[in-house]
Order: sequence, then structure tokens, then C-alpha cells
Amino acid sequence: MSSRSLHLQTPDVTVLRGRLERAKEAAAGTGLLIAPGSDLRYLIGQAGGSWERLTTLVIPADGDPALVVPKMEAPGFADVPADDLGIEVLTWVDGDDPYAVAAARLGGSKRVAVSDCTPALHVLAFREALPGVDQVLAGPIVRELRMRKEAAEIDALREAGAAIDRVHARVGEWLRAGRTEAEVGADIAAAIVEEGHLSADFVIVGSGPNGASPHHDVSDRVIEPGDVVVVDIGGPIASGYNSDSTRTYCVGEPREADVLATYAVLQEAQQAAVDAVRPGVTAESIDQAAREVIADAGLGELFIHRTGHGIGLDVHEEPYIVSGNELILEPGMAFSVEPGIYSDGRWGARIEDIVVVTDTGVESFNQRPHTLTIV
Repeated sequence: MSSRSLHLQTPDVTVLRGRLERAKEAAAGTGLLIAPGSDLRYLIGQAGGSWERLTTLVIPADGDPALVVPKMEAPGFADVPADDLGIEVLTWVDGDDPYAVAAARLGGSKRVAVSDCTPALHVLAFREALPGVDQVLAGPIVRELRMRKEAAEIDALREAGAAIDRVHARVGEWLRAGRTEAEVGADIAAAIVEEGHLSADFVIVGSGPNGASPHHDVSDRVIEPGDVVVVDIGGPIASGYNSDSTRTYCVGEPREADVLATYAVLQEAQQAAVDAVRPGVTAESIDQAAREVIADAGLGELFIHRTGHGIGLDVHEEPYIVSGNELILEPGMAFSVEPGIYSDGRWGARIEDIVVVTDTGVESFNQRPHTLTIV
């Protein structure tokens, strides 16, 4: 599938209208200022891209929303069904005061929630434009909507999971001794697009000691016989929803004597965490399910990150599967389950699936085998 045949898809107007209404309800009397990014895309179907010049969706506590956008950048929002959504588009040109325009649209709101990703230059300007108004982060409001996925979003994540599974099924075509991580990574990146993604958002090929660094990228290290190799890959499909899946490979039989036994512990831990997912349990309990298995094997200090993160329009979003997060899981919440074991300077391994909480339990969007794959 050519990347040229893939285009960003805009959700149905009815879906977007419902999201805007729920955002206003969730804000409960607080005005919202939504900057370009995934929150904006979630609400109006377009992420935007402005940074220097102010672009913001204004959702007042009372009244209709408005999109404040530089006139020169307004064509980029032509696909937004603004009239159908009841959004007035307010353009401005250099020399105007867009902060005053946005502030006026907020009316007399005494509390305003600003997007977490809003650049500081705009945040500080809003402080001047909204004197005496309490400003808070919008993240806690918007995440209440975004982390409970609608049916269409779940379908999109399922599609993304199948697409990245097809890439993992082909890793044996490229992963072999004598090639560099960068060479293997380039082939994987091309396949990510070939198999239905808009782009390769990230490609981790961590061979040998590099596999012990969870966020290693690729390097010029030449892959050797017996290397354990962590391959963590993903990207967005046309709907904007992301894949993210990790499998661990070995180039021939493992060189290190402890690989097979340690990997068996990891596989048990990952399965225990997936099996623990269901409505009504806490996010931290899923982390604990994986961590207990690894700790009981005497390897607890080698599991150095949280068990998972939410996924959707962002690769990392709420809910986070980590100790201390007492959030009660509900149907529609989607996240990764990805415990890892990392022996510094030697080798590492990780198994990652994207799952969604169902009415009765859990569904995994990734179906590739969890076993250590010998290539």
C-alpha cells in the first residue's frame, strides 16, 4: 500500500459535535482554550500546526465555540466542518491582538483551562489578557473524554494493531548478523508505511547491550550472531490512531546463558498483566501483576519502567499503567502492556501488546507470538 494513497481521515460531524458537547459538560463552568495538537484534532478533526502565531479553539462556559486562527493559516482548516459544528472562525492578521479576541469570546469566565501543550509564550500572553482569571491545565478535563474510546476509535486501534503485526511478521526478512541496527531499522520503517501506516513514528532496534536501553533508537552497531534484539515499532494510520508493539528476537541461538530462563519470566509477567485487565480494577494493579512475577524471580531491579501507557491519537496518553495510579479501569480504555527486563551492558527484552478493556475483560490488538523469535 503506497503512502500516497493514505490521507488523514476526519471523524463524522455527529461524532465531533458529541465530543464538543461532552467537553463543555466536563469543563463544568470552566472555559477551555485548546491549542493545536491531538486534543484539537480530537475535538474538531484537525490538529493544526501553528506555534508562533496564536491558534486556539475557544469553548466558553456559556455560548458557542470559536476557532481563533491567523488569516494566513485559515486555509489549513478548510476541511473542518465549522458551520455544522456551530464553530465561528475568527481570523486575525499580524498587528491584531488575538489574545484579546479569544478573551472576549470566553465572556466572563472566572476559570479557564489551557491545553497542556500550549507554548509558554501564549500562556503568558493569556495571563495578561485575562487578569484575575484562574488558569489551570485542560489535560485533566480532556483526558476524561479521550481515555474512554468510542467504538470507531477501538476499530481504528484494532486496524493499527493488525498493520504493525504484519510488520513484525516480516522482521526475519531483514534482521540478521552482519547488518547494522540502522540498516535493519530503515527496512522496518519502509515496511511500516507499506503495511498501512502514514509514517514510521518510531523504530527501535536494540541489539545486544543496546537492548538494555528501553528507549534506544538505532545505531551503527553491527548485529552479531547470538544477539538478543528488541524491536519496538509503531506509527499512525490514516485515522490518526497509532500502533505500538514490541517483540524480542534472537539472531540464532542466544549467546548469553541466562537468556531463555529470563525471557520465560518476562513472558509469564506480560501474560499475567494482560490476564489481570478487566473493568473495575485499578491501573496500578496491572503494573503490580507484571512486577510481582519479575520480582519473585529475583529480577525486580531489572524492570525499570512502568508497565504501560494509554494510546490513541497520541502514542503516549492516559491512562498510565504505573504504581500509584488508582484510576479504576472502564470499558473503552486502551493501553500498552509492556514489561521489560534489562541487564545493563549485556542484553534486554520487552514484550508489548496494545489492549482495550471490554465489558467483561480484555481484548488484545496484537496477535504475534510472545515467544523469543529465533531468526
